[in-house]
Amino acid sequence: MISHLLLDIEGTTCPVSFVTDILFPYAKSELSNYLERHQDNPSICQLVNNAEAEWNDDKDKASISLRLALEESKQPKYLKIGAYLQLLISSDKKSTALKDIQGKIWRAGYTTGHISSELFEDAHENLKRWHTKGYKLAVYSSGSVEAQRLLYKYTSKGDIENLFSHWFDTHIGNKKNQKSYTTIASAMACKPRNILFVSDNREECDAAKEAGCLTLYSLREGNPQIEPGEHPVILNLADVDQWLTPKR
Repeated sequence: MISHLLLDIEGTTCPVSFVTDILFPYAKSELSNYLERHQDNPSICQLVNNAEAEWNDDKDKASISLRLALEESKQPKYLKIGAYLQLLISSDKKSTALKDIQGKIWRAGYTTGHISSELFEDAHENLKRWHTKGYKLAVYSSGSVEAQRLLYKYTSKGDIENLFSHWFDTHIGNKKNQKSYTTIASAMACKPRNILFVSDNREECDAAKEAGCLTLYSLREGNPQIEPGEHPVILNLADVDQWLTPKR
């Protein structure tokens, strides 16, 4: 019996366009100034160090070229790391350190009112309904847990952060790795078979299915991937209900 709903964000509860057209450009434009303003903040310094460690392990030719070009530069460390993070943003490369720093920047944007999140029209109603029915709601996204919480706290229709009981990002593991979903099941004190995972990415659904989860593929207008493979397709979060066992 399904007791837990594990949800992706982008392309599932939130339009891809909000992330690509609002969140990412905002973080990119604020990145350098943010790192400069917080260069003496211990927690931000740790994130910068994490980014530096990732950079040192990054075998991408562009990353190596940038590192060599800046090796002898007398620029402050935060500027060098900022240049590397801008490269990651431009190449749309996944980076846990980048996601963590973006989350901090977005927090500033949300709390000052410069941005508010946009969810699909059907998201608010269905999330609240599932929560009321007793299902445990959880998030698994490549964006940092901080960014996830902010997105649901500062929606254009109000704060719904409290609907979710668990939050997972790439610190738990790669979303395309089967082990990540068994680890998540353990963290939620349930079996993989009790989890319904919804995502707009086939490889993520493949990994979750291999772990024993029930999977649904979110096929929304504007989603970049439209290949569900063997996974059942939903066009709207209301479609999820037919896969849920009524709770007594």
